[in-house]
Amino acid sequence: MNPRNDLHKASFQKQEAERKVRCLLCPHICLLQDGELGKCLARKNVDGTLYSLSYEKLCAMAIDPIEKKPLFHFFPGTPILSLSTAGCNFHCLHCQNSHISQVRPDAIPYRELSAKELIANTLSHPCQLIAFTYTEPTIYYEYMFDIAKLAHQQEIKTVMISNGYINRDPLLELIPFIDAMNIDLKFFDNSLYRKTTTGSLNPVLRTLKTVKESGVWLEITNLVIPDHNDSLEAMEEMCHWLANNGFKDTPLHFSRFYPTYKLTDTPPTPVKTLLKAREIALQHGIQYVYLGNVAHTKDEDSYCHNCNALLIERYNYAIREYLLEDGKCPDCGTDIPGRWHND
Repeated sequence: MNPRNDLHKASFQKQEAERKVRCLLCPHICLLQDGELGKCLARKNVDGTLYSLSYEKLCAMAIDPIEKKPLFHFFPGTPILSLSTAGCNFHCLHCQNSHISQVRPDAIPYRELSAKELIANTLSHPCQLIAFTYTEPTIYYEYMFDIAKLAHQQEIKTVMISNGYINRDPLLELIPFIDAMNIDLKFFDNSLYRKTTTGSLNPVLRTLKTVKESGVWLEITNLVIPDHNDSLEAMEEMCHWLANNGFKDTPLHFSRFYPTYKLTDTPPTPVKTLLKAREIALQHGIQYVYLGNVAHTKDEDSYCHNCNALLIERYNYAIREYLLEDGKCPDCGTDIPGRWHND
């Protein structure tokens, strides 16, 4: 049987007996019967071989400020070409993009664009960065890999916004072509991960460590959801782990939850809860802690961790003032962790 023209052979698979195939891309390790889809809805067993349904099928593409990812210590103020295909290996009850993450790639309108065409598109724009975002990039691994590899050949930087639910081997193969990542550490409780996302905690922690050790620039986001992960104990436990595992210089973004998808009865996160989370993180020695989805707050500005001098003043996603000098604090000369202009 020949695969349809809209299928692309998937990486990281193992053929099993009776035309079954096991996907080795993410920790779900789906064992699929012939004709069956993976949990991500984007990989399919066709006659005993695993294929990607998402290759070259863009469902979203836009130019965003890089602060929207969020990445605050990676070339601030730079526009970034942001793209995704449909599907996700999580099924979060609070998903903000469920219209594209919880459907098959061929179930919604898409634009066919090869990796070469996309790089040519990027070179024609003023932005020289590409973000794999909106849905989970892991599920369109082959497409992302081809784009990222070509991008690096053209000195275009690449960014991956991820839930961190990827196996170590595919991650290590991808890392040489990724310049920065923001990983969403959704909870610090495995039962909440299972109940709310269908994933689990330990693979995400493993990914955080692998990325940090690789030298790829890393920032972390934690969406604070009332009655889920907003207790002081949960915040203390997460911040303690981060501080004791080498993440003190990794920017941490606490983001405000708004009712959405299957959690429409859950209220927005009180700002005071986010302020408390920030206080706890700082007490644990995390140097750069930001609040997201909160309008007009100084907690989106950057201050030197050594002398508290203002480094970057932000308003929403715009840079009002950029005071860094070659990646250093203008007042005390301390090196500020990040990837900066003129580095």
